[in-house]
Order: sequence, then C-alpha cells, then structure tokens
Amino acid sequence: MIDTASPIVASPAVSPREERVGMLLVFLSALMWSFGGAIARFITVGDSWTVIFWRSVWAAAFLVCFMVWRDGWRGMLKLFRDMGLPGLAVGICFATASTAFVVALAYTTVANILLMQAGVPLLAALFAWALFRERVGVATWVAIAAVITGVAIMVSESLDGAVSPMGDGLALLIAVMFSVATVITRRFSGVRMTPATCLGTMLAAGFAVSQASTLTVSVSDMGFLFAFGVVNLGLGLAFFATGARLIPAAIAALLGTFEPILGPIWVWLIHSEVPSGRTIIGGAVVVTALLVHIGLEFKRQARPERAGVTGVPSPN
Repeated sequence: MIDTASPIVASPAVSPREERVGMLLVFLSALMWSFGGAIARFITVGDSWTVIFWRSVWAAAFLVCFMVWRDGWRGMLKLFRDMGLPGLAVGICFATASTAFVVALAYTTVANILLMQAGVPLLAALFAWALFRERVGVATWVAIAAVITGVAIMVSESLDGAVSPMGDGLALLIAVMFSVATVITRRFSGVRMTPATCLGTMLAAGFAVSQASTLTVSVSDMGFLFAFGVVNLGLGLAFFATGARLIPAAIAALLGTFEPILGPIWVWLIHSEVPSGRTIIGGAVVVTALLVHIGLEFKRQARPERAGVTGVPSPN
C-alpha cells in the first residue's frame, strides 16, 4: 500500500518524540499491509468476489469507527463532504486497486504483486510529468527507467507462458491505480486519506456484491476475512494516516518499502510460496531503485539551504 492522499506540503514543526512516534506508526502500517498475501492464502472461499465483499465491508466498518472516534459523527460527515471530485477519484482508484489485488492472488504470486507496487512513487512522478509537466530530475528519470526495467523482467514470464498474463496484468493495474491516485492528491492537497479510502472500500463492496456467487462463508474463513479487512487494510490505513503527518515524506516512503520487502517473506515462511527467479531479479531492481532514489531525495531535503542552517523538508 502507498500514501494516496497525504498532501505534499511543508511539514509542521514536531518534537523529536512525535517524529519517533510517527516513524513507528508508518512502519506498523507497512507491517500490517505486508500480511495481506499471507492472510489471503488461508482463505478457502473459491469466489474472489466474495472475498472482496467481506474484506471491503470489514475495512469500511473499521474506518468509519476510526473516523467517528477521531473526529466525531459530524466531523466524519464533514470529511466526506469536503472530499469533492478529487476524493471520489481517489476512492475509485483505491476500489479498483484493492479489487484487483484479491483477484490477482488467484493468478500470480504475492511477490509479483507487491514488488510491482514498490515502484508506485516513481511511476507517479512519471505520470505527473506526462499529465501536468511537473519537473522530474535526472536522478528520478534514471530511477523510473530502472523500475520499468524491473517490472519488465517480472512481466516477461507471462510472455513465455511461465505465469498467467492475467495475474501480471492485474498486478500492474494495481500499481497504475495507486500512481494515478497519488498524482491526483498531489494536485488537490485538501483531500484526506481516510474518507477517500473508506469510500473506496464501500465502492469495492458494492460492486463485489453484484458479482459474487454467494456471500456465505465458513466461520474460519470469516475470521480470516475479518483480519484481511480490519488488520491488514483498515488498521494499516489508520496507522499511516496518523503517523505520516509527523515525519518527512521521504522517510514515510522509505518505511513504506517494508511492505513489498516483508510481504513475500511472510508468504514464503508460512505457505512455502517461493518467488520465481525473474520475480526476485526484477523485484530487486525495483526495490533497489526506489531505496536509492528515496535516500538521495532525503539527503537533498536535509541539506542546509545555507551554511549553518538546518535543512527543512522540501514541499515539492
């Protein structure tokens, strides 16, 4: 999962303790999201739309409760009203991505899905340049080229029949949707993540109920679906929405890379699902490009504007 609604603005002054709390919360969000593939592999329901429905329902219920606890009923309703068209667009992107994630699990490995998502920040920079001519530095262009190369290596298996083209196509769709959502919310910084994402879960549930062959699941499956929706999706979003505002964007993005790194490891340890050679190679290229780029960006943000002056996070 990637920050799809945090505005890129100058960060307010926070204490060192608050910054440490923010880093912990963002790390916990990535940790929660990384369990998605491992949880999904425990679910025995044959219909992906049934899984999407219950996961979305539980996530929406949790997010509504979270917003009511944080902002009250009136505050929650105001958040939804203030989203406008940008929030609706982010919600649609999220609904598409979360739906594609569950369906893709039936066709490809968790590693393929998560490692492609690692390139979302750089794909967003590419889309922002193409759509709005936002300036992209040389280092970012190099990183974008590396990400595209890494994704191409992973997707190449679907060209020779080694894996399902449907699975890799859906994995790529997830990355594209998150990238588009990121670009939208950078252009409309007033959009709040939690209500937009909650709307996305509601849209996903509404569409899934029209496609599902049945909504009946076993007690054990319902337990895993609860964890899939509340712990993996809802709690991860709540952690991120709370913590990301306390730390620089570069650190938030860096901590977010723990999701694609840890996700395949959990599935390998718990379910013995071993990524293919090309997935490992392509994923290593993507993650390395992202880590190097984020490290350079963080160094740039921290560089003093003049001698003897502490640098501040860049609003760009």
